[in-house]
Formats: sequence, structure tokens, C-alpha cells
Amino acid sequence: MLINKTALVAAAVMVFGVSSAWAADSTSTQINISATVPSTAFYAQASSPTFGQAEVMGYDIGQNKINSLRENFTYKSTGGALRAYIDGGPRALFNGNTAHNIPLTTKFNGVTLTAAALEVATAPASAAGGTAELEVSAGAIPTGASGNFSTAFTVMFDSTPPTP
Repeated sequence: MLINKTALVAAAVMVFGVSSAWAADSTSTQINISATVPSTAFYAQASSPTFGQAEVMGYDIGQNKINSLRENFTYKSTGGALRAYIDGGPRALFNGNTAHNIPLTTKFNGVTLTAAALEVATAPASAAGGTAELEVSAGAIPTGASGNFSTAFTVMFDSTPPTP
């Protein structure tokens, strides 16, 4: 009887030992998910959910210029005209040498953005909602400039209440 119990325990250890060896070859994947659901009264967001994460402005070697970056935005503001501005003002592409800065011009719906809030869609157009293009274009590349250029900036959107 003692031999049968010993054999049973030994068999159980082998089965569980083998199954834990199989588990040693497991793997996992972490999944990070987010979603943004805008207000029905006010929003201005890029059509592509990944816009702004790692944008590249390509270099056109034949024309010695940096290509523009474009993205469509959808917007709506039931509280008045839609305004936009660049937090801190317009930026330049920078490679570590300020003499080589390449100025950037940012337009939303055809309006050149500055540090001041400017109307980019009228109150009636904003109330109806719409689509507009954000375009970032680079100025002339300074003579002798080369290397990796980068910058970061934030375009802010707000609405202005209609005047009575």
C-alpha cells in the first residue's frame, strides 16, 4: 500500500513538473489602448489619431527644400467662432546651430497662425462643424545648413463667444 502511494505521488510530481516546464516557454503582449470621445459642443482634432506623434517633413534634394506637412482636422464649436494659435509663437526647425534655423509657417484653414488667437472659422461655420487643413511649411534652408533638424510646438484651439 505504501508503495502504491509513493508511486502515485511520484507520478503526480512528474505530471505537474512536466506541465510547469511547458509553461516556461510562455510569452505575453502588453496592449495599451486609449480613446478620445470629443464633446458634441466643441472639438478640433486631427483626422489621423496618430498625427503629431512622430511627423517627418521630407527633404526634396532636387529643389533643395523641405516638403510641407499637411493634415485634415475636423472641428465644431457651438460657442462661437473657432480660434487657433501656436502656444509660445511660431517655431523653427533647429539642428543645434541657431544660424541654421529654418523658420516654419503654420496655417489652419488658410490662416497663418501666430502666438495670438486668430479666427480660423466663423461662428456659423463652427456651429455647423467642418473640416480644415493644417499645413506646416518650411522656409528657405540657410546656406551651409545640414544635419538633423527638429522642433516641437502646440497648436491651441478655443472659441470666442458671439458678441451680443
